Amino acid sequence: MQKVSHFIADFLFDSGLRHIFLLTGGGAMHLNDAFGRHSGLRIIYNHHEQASAMAAESYARLTQKIPVLNVTTGPGGINALNGVFGAFIDSIPMLVISGQVRYDTTVESTSLPLRQLGDQECKIIDMVKSITKYAVTVKDPLEIKYHLQKAIYLTQHGRPGPVWIDIPMNVQGALIDPLALTHFDPLDDLDSVSIPKISMDVVNDIIKRIKEAKRPVILAGSGVRSSGMYELFLPLIDCLGIPVTTAFNAHDLLPDTHPLHSGRPGTIGDRFGNFTVQNADLLMVLGCRLNIRQISYNHASFARAAYKIMVDIDALEFKKPTLKIDLPIHADLADFIPTFIHAAKSTVFPHKKEWLSWCQTRKKKYPVVLPEYWESKNAVNPYCFMERLSEHLPPNQIIVTGDGTACVVAFQAMHLKKNQRLYSNSGSASMGYDLPAAIGACVGSNGQPIVCLAGDGSIMQNIQELATIVFNQYPIKIFVLNNNGYHSIRQTQQNFFGEPLVGVGPESGLGFPDFKKLAAGFDLPFLRCHTHSEMDACITETLQHEGPLLCEVMLDLQQAFSPKLSSRRLSDGRMVTSPLEDMAPFLSREELAENMIIEGVTPPL
Repeated sequence: MQKVSHFIADFLFDSGLRHIFLLTGGGAMHLNDAFGRHSGLRIIYNHHEQASAMAAESYARLTQKIPVLNVTTGPGGINALNGVFGAFIDSIPMLVISGQVRYDTTVESTSLPLRQLGDQECKIIDMVKSITKYAVTVKDPLEIKYHLQKAIYLTQHGRPGPVWIDIPMNVQGALIDPLALTHFDPLDDLDSVSIPKISMDVVNDIIKRIKEAKRPVILAGSGVRSSGMYELFLPLIDCLGIPVTTAFNAHDLLPDTHPLHSGRPGTIGDRFGNFTVQNADLLMVLGCRLNIRQISYNHASFARAAYKIMVDIDALEFKKPTLKIDLPIHADLADFIPTFIHAAKSTVFPHKKEWLSWCQTRKKKYPVVLPEYWESKNAVNPYCFMERLSEHLPPNQIIVTGDGTACVVAFQAMHLKKNQRLYSNSGSASMGYDLPAAIGACVGSNGQPIVCLAGDGSIMQNIQELATIVFNQYPIKIFVLNNNGYHSIRQTQQNFFGEPLVGVGPESGLGFPDFKKLAAGFDLPFLRCHTHSEMDACITETLQHEGPLLCEVMLDLQQAFSPKLSSRRLSDGRMVTSPLEDMAPFLSREELAENMIIEGVTPPL
């Protein structure tokens, strides 16, 4: 006989799961004890369940392995929801195992519409059903293996995402015969829509269209990595020899110096990437769901002259009212890419020399970091900092970012090298992601140095994780980008409402600590960079430091996100969202027209 909690620990290990992110709690005490005692499982203890969830998400994003998140009942599970939601939206696998009160003290065990019965009880499954692929409370100890097998299967099949198993205390501590347990069989127990195999007729049709197109473009998203096809992505694009653009959170798919690299399109992308996509006559989208951030609220104008091919594992994405796809292909890239490469190898593709040259000319003509940015005297321009930081970073460097300036400017301005990783959480884009994500990346990379980019606003939402970093001596290099509050929201309020601003910094009622004193309180080495002249020394010292270090970078508050898609007020008072090619600061109408090959109306200023 074996206790259920110990069976779970053994099952996780036997299934290849090795890392558990958790915060202990009474409602999960049997689980905590079993996981902590298992010699093959590595436990990462955080100071908040939100941080545990975000760290687990980052671990999975980096390694493509399934992490375990273990939380207790009530507030433990509730605190984890933000991180689990982020994993669900960004298609990141995760196994959540929560403790629950004894089943006979749950509201579910009664026929009454009570708010609560057990101590700290929470009907967590009702809360998480909409943000997980599978969510269940285990009532029968003999079904524990069935639910674990099903949950792990679902994280790995179809579109990835988190699963949640809630285990009452009486089930955690129950004794079972491991040989008498119910098993899960996907053939018998799943009534899900299968993902069709890619048809050779479809592949040959795409090849024909690419050959005939004058201005074909690839837009590659994070699905390339989550499908396990990163290693085949470069052979694919080299075979086709056409311009490649990368979607938000997928810029690390190829280095900036790759001859086919043609930009980072989107509402907060770069200008030349948008010129590339908007002038395409064929666009093949691989593993990108084309969300609003990618295609803008003026979605009707997205790649409007292109025949649009979209390959996605989730057929529902094709039905969004924001999309009009000419050839939607419901397929797994793990099937599509190898099949496509096999067929394309026997095909001679016309060299798109003139089109590639056109794209590369725009890449050189419209850099993100402009010369005038370096004129800042008393503070650091964030674009200059990101460009200079990227010059210092070696190949294979892992960079994780929070939201706001840390994410937007890094994604626009960093020059990525071979095998570097750069990511944030995109769909949720929650503040507070930075420190936990850096922890997850450090654990997932077996202790490699991690560069963590955090805004002074974002870092405050999980500031307690500095203790986790220092205690474990994770070699995380934390760059706190101090723009005196929530600069992204500050820009929004300035653009739409003007003074007085509301809750974005000290000038509007929101206070922040002295980060030097705060770092000292955590026994964390500290540096501060005030000006451009100090950047190289601060970056070098931070990166060369053996353990964790916090470097505060004092940013120029006058620098807005640029370029950026922006709404404009016309002379008649109407507000309009520009098409992607027309980013602010706006080019003259003559210069914009010079960069548009397709026919169409140039929006007035």
